[in-house]
Amino acid sequence: MTYQNYSLKQLQQIDAAHHLHPFTDHKELREAGSRIITHANGPFIYDADGTEILDGMAGLWCVNVGYGRDELAEAAYTQMKELPYYNSFFKCSTPTPVLLSKKLAELAPRGVSQVFYGSSGSEANDTALRLVRHYWALEGKPEKNRIISRKMGYHGSTIAGTSLGGMEPMHKQLGGAVPNIVHVMMPYAYELALPGESDHDFGLRAAKAVEDAILEAGADKVAAFIGEPVMGAGGVKIPPMSYWPEVQRICRKYDVLLMLDEVITGYGRTGEWFAAQTFGIEPDTITTAKALTSGYQPLSALLVGDRIAATLVEKGGEFYHGYTYSGHPVACAVALKNLEIIEREGLVDRVKNDTGPYFAQALQERIAGHNLVGEVRSIGLMGAIEIVKDKATKERYLPSGSAAVVVRDHAIAQGMMLRATGDTMILSPPLIWTRETIDMACERIAKALDLAEVDLRKR
Repeated sequence: MTYQNYSLKQLQQIDAAHHLHPFTDHKELREAGSRIITHANGPFIYDADGTEILDGMAGLWCVNVGYGRDELAEAAYTQMKELPYYNSFFKCSTPTPVLLSKKLAELAPRGVSQVFYGSSGSEANDTALRLVRHYWALEGKPEKNRIISRKMGYHGSTIAGTSLGGMEPMHKQLGGAVPNIVHVMMPYAYELALPGESDHDFGLRAAKAVEDAILEAGADKVAAFIGEPVMGAGGVKIPPMSYWPEVQRICRKYDVLLMLDEVITGYGRTGEWFAAQTFGIEPDTITTAKALTSGYQPLSALLVGDRIAATLVEKGGEFYHGYTYSGHPVACAVALKNLEIIEREGLVDRVKNDTGPYFAQALQERIAGHNLVGEVRSIGLMGAIEIVKDKATKERYLPSGSAAVVVRDHAIAQGMMLRATGDTMILSPPLIWTRETIDMACERIAKALDLAEVDLRKR
């Protein structure tokens, strides 16, 4: 029996009875009823009522090539017919992860040429944490195991991912984090820059927080620094251009490995294949997932730098780590076809030279001046809108985060899917967006802001 045999109300009732959603207030959701998304095409999603909604989040940061790609369905079908599954244990492999690894090594930054597969970004970050600590143990420095991360960073929701991340509400529910992980200030100039402090100087000060943490622990105790090139789930916080070069200099000075979390920014989001290339970073590990398959199949890839890989191969013996679905042949077949589409249609170059700049200009010209907007910022096709009560003082509505939810709900009612994170509206649309799609989005966002302002001013 297919879902078409059920009414919307029946689907909502079954959902409430049996389905636990991620990052959800379950009582609230079950009282309201979930929105059932039934199909999608291009940049649009459709719910069970037939409402067309422009997807400003690419699903969940992932559907870079848009919806309805027959080529990806056919790649999955063909692989399923030939070999639906075999594992990568027992000295075995299958053709698609072999070929995908070669392709990723070609696209990755210089000095990063090895790949370890999982099914999610959380798994990739778990693997990265284990691998980095294992590397230092193999090098005879097991005490060099502290990881420096950032407040409000997001690195997944497994125990290790939550511990690596800097989300306090997640930490409170964890009941005990992985030890030897510390969190420092984030490069969030809108709220943390000092009066009169330039972006350049703020970037250097934020980077110095990493150095201070290294010196406090002792460089002989610090294994790595982990960070998203652009902090995604924390609110699309884009660091000043002075930040990453200084962080990299500091890591090299103290022989601290540099771990990049590109689960969101990888595969074209910032106008390069990887944000490491956008910011000129030479990392030791890169965690990726999401847009690797445009969300059509669950797959993650930890890209491992040659320094770590050489030690693992030559000194490591057996690495006691892996997943049932590491290098899943169907997921890897879809990833190969997805990367082929991104290349063939020139989506990375389009983001860099056309839609990315146009997106930035449109946000500045059509959204930034609104009474509720304290700041807009973007890089590539990734943007944020800060919601404030007072533009001059940056005062927020109380309780914290409530105003952005009002804006979000009006946006969805206007046919525009946005995400509210704290007091920030965030966008991460499919890379197939055109100038016309961006115009449509700005028109709907502006209308949502107008309607939200009426509601919020009544408080």
